[in-house]
Amino acid sequence: MFSSLLASLVLLAPVAFADKRGAAWPWYNANTALSPNTLQSSAGQGVNWLYNWETYRPDNTQNFNFIGTQRCMDCDSSPVAQLASRVSSGGWNTVFSLNEPDLNGISPTDAAAWYKQYINPLAVAKALPAVTSSTNSGQGLSWLDSFLSACSGCYYDYINLHWYGPSFSAFQSYIQSAHSRYPNAKFVITEFAMTQGSAQDQANFLEQAMSFLNGANYVSMYSYFVATATSLEQTNDAGAVTAAPNSALFNADGSLTVVGQRYKSGP
Repeated sequence: MFSSLLASLVLLAPVAFADKRGAAWPWYNANTALSPNTLQSSAGQGVNWLYNWETYRPDNTQNFNFIGTQRCMDCDSSPVAQLASRVSSGGWNTVFSLNEPDLNGISPTDAAAWYKQYINPLAVAKALPAVTSSTNSGQGLSWLDSFLSACSGCYYDYINLHWYGPSFSAFQSYIQSAHSRYPNAKFVITEFAMTQGSAQDQANFLEQAMSFLNGANYVSMYSYFVATATSLEQTNDAGAVTAAPNSALFNADGSLTVVGQRYKSGP
């Protein structure tokens, strides 16, 4: 059913990246010891793109391809009326849209109308609203099904997925099931981490996940959650620490955790 639905929509040619790894870079990293450059090797390999959940570019990110996110329909930090000008002035080649609308009370119909008005006209690569891995009715991929049904004539390059769960096998199963559901689509995975385990457990999970994602030709980009320090999370986004414990890539002094070292080095 949904493969034929996707065929009726407009998939564009995705942007090619030298490496799939990106960094999810929270706003509260500003004016700290943390630098995204730490995630790059001396040979310029490793993380090469980053995004935040806003449409303004963070400081100290000139070495990266920056992807902004219109996470909300309209908000003070990312006014939708300024989206097109920020895309143009910032030299973006890709835009992400709506952060977890399936959990935030945005109906698929309203999201589709909004997408057509504000995202469709942008002359860059586009990702559909980022949905969670929730299996509740009306959330996750079922929300996306309804959005796609309501969004005939939408232009997009990527389906955007988030995942939080207990193990690599559960993560792999979720990504593979999404690919089976939408076999003609390319994917970006912009948030993922385990919901349990030590930092070493997260690093071991990452090694498996990166190997899998690098080998999946239908996955174009991915970014682990999250490129910050646990102390900064606790101050600014305490719920994230609970959702993905021990997943921070950085220590407070700007050095990399064991998780960050694994993410930098790759599979």
